[in-house]
Amino acid sequence: MTRPPYTDSPVVTTTVRLLAPFVLTYGLFTLFHGTSSFGGGFQGGVVAAAMVVTVAFSFGIQRTAEWLDDRALAVAVASGVVCFGLIALLGLAAGGAFLQLDVLPIPKATVYATEAIEVGIGATVAAVIVVLFVRIADGYEEPAPATEPDGGAETTSTEVPADD
Repeated sequence: MTRPPYTDSPVVTTTVRLLAPFVLTYGLFTLFHGTSSFGGGFQGGVVAAAMVVTVAFSFGIQRTAEWLDDRALAVAVASGVVCFGLIALLGLAAGGAFLQLDVLPIPKATVYATEAIEVGIGATVAAVIVVLFVRIADGYEEPAPATEPDGGAETTSTEVPADD
């Protein structure tokens, strides 16, 4: 007997459909409040990735993997490092030091720069978790029951005798 790759329960699928926008909104809320309260890019990215994993368990891992764009995930994985690098170099471009953002001609430049870095971190964390989950779970198949060759009959040894 094989299990279906996803649940056939209308209760589960309807619940996931209803909750997904709210959970993703909470993930964004957590991501953007990293500079003023608890939260940040890592936490927000984990919440968003957890929702994608929940969707995969509800609607099928294969269907979710087909829905995801590999190029967009690759860009999201790299976005945290690229975003941090660009923002760190803005201080140098404005005549200051590396990561010196108070020299930028923008009010509250450090707050906005930190928020931008948090968005990059959130995208990276979410994409890495989703990619790892899909790559690990997509290739998973139920193991077949172990059967012995020849209907369970004893097999003979095929060892070659050593030369004397």
